[in-house]
Amino acid sequence: MNSPLDLLDRPAPTAPADLTLRRGAARVLIDNWTGASTVPSRTLYPHQWSWDSAFVAIGLRHLSVRRAQRELESLLAAQWADGRVPHIVFNPALPHDAYFPSPDFWRSSTAGRTAGAPSSVETSGIVQPPVHALAAWLVHRADPAESRRRGFLARVRPRLAAWHDYLLGRRDLGGGGLAAVVHPWEPGMDNSPSWDRALKRVEPSPPDTFRRADLDHGHPADRPTDLDYGRYVRLATEYREAGYDDRAVRHRFAVEDPAFNALLIVSELALAAMARELGLPGQRHTERAAGLTRALVDRLWDEQAGLFRVRDLHTGAPVDERTVSGLIPLLVPRLPEHIVRRLRTTLTGARFSAPATHLVPSYDLTGHAFDPTRYWRGPAWFNTAWLIERGLRTHGFQTDAERLRTGFLTEAGRSGFAEYVDPATGAACGTRHFSWTAALTLDLLSTDPKEAGS
Repeated sequence: MNSPLDLLDRPAPTAPADLTLRRGAARVLIDNWTGASTVPSRTLYPHQWSWDSAFVAIGLRHLSVRRAQRELESLLAAQWADGRVPHIVFNPALPHDAYFPSPDFWRSSTAGRTAGAPSSVETSGIVQPPVHALAAWLVHRADPAESRRRGFLARVRPRLAAWHDYLLGRRDLGGGGLAAVVHPWEPGMDNSPSWDRALKRVEPSPPDTFRRADLDHGHPADRPTDLDYGRYVRLATEYREAGYDDRAVRHRFAVEDPAFNALLIVSELALAAMARELGLPGQRHTERAAGLTRALVDRLWDEQAGLFRVRDLHTGAPVDERTVSGLIPLLVPRLPEHIVRRLRTTLTGARFSAPATHLVPSYDLTGHAFDPTRYWRGPAWFNTAWLIERGLRTHGFQTDAERLRTGFLTEAGRSGFAEYVDPATGAACGTRHFSWTAALTLDLLSTDPKEAGS
């Protein structure tokens, strides 16, 4: 394994500003590395998070392909027998009060035994967006010879296929061919206004039954409210008490999310590419990607709004909120052309255009619930900017993509690789030295823009 100094001294862009930014991003990832994986933040998020590790691997491939492979392998080692990849893998060396909900809340090895939770490591019982196959394919492409030498794809592909099988089987709760999420933490956009109406159906857990560790490191004005947090706890408790069995629990929160399913489509295409690389048939994955794309358009596209909507499976109706999740399907390569054009118009219009930073707010700038600093209710996030930048290039909008790329790199450096920023001012919010911000900075500095959408 490479030493930290080796990672900093890898070939890099020659522009002094780019070199300074690159070294700063690399230092964040070195400091947040635990020996087997990368924590999102040493303070606020001290364990391994699922989609964070996927984004981290995408950036690490430019420093050390071996370390990028290890990032994904360590996460997949905690996969459940039913195929799910848990959203947190806990570090047993840390005290339980380092983060809440903690291992003794989730009780994965006991409450999740029937669902196939591993006995050797404690995890959460819910999931996060399936960006992992895309990450694994990009890591392979960074050094195919090293990947083949270690048998990387041959080892991770079956696990990733099982992960997708879980989502497309047990999580097709709406019966329309899309994967559903059953907790606001699962789509990764924890307190999005898209969840507000559905959460009102949930009686919150009493505040004296849990202690929020996030407020030790984050300002309350930036974080979800206590009321919402109580509802998150209630939903997680009910899932745990049902043994994390999607067929046994009555999900009081169940929605189909555009970004979650768009990432599943792109990762299905990545699995098809992996299969071809390994000399295996990939048609099953391309067909599933095509079916998911049709379902995404049929069930979630809103022509009048010009973006994709969340669908609440309890009411069967789309949620009348405009969020960044509805723009991320730009990633999907075979969207109908008129939808691509409408998404681009929405992205560059008044609701999602923040001229001062060139970043994309997480929620409609003109919306009733907009808050420029409160978590997913308005701030601009760097991982969603990376996804949209890639989507723009996929569909040939190179000028728009370059503007977003430039805004990303400027604000990432200026904010100290913040978790997220105020879209209008660029003021840093959340924690600093955030791993996926640093990792995706490395990717945008290192990847040829002409190839970024391939």
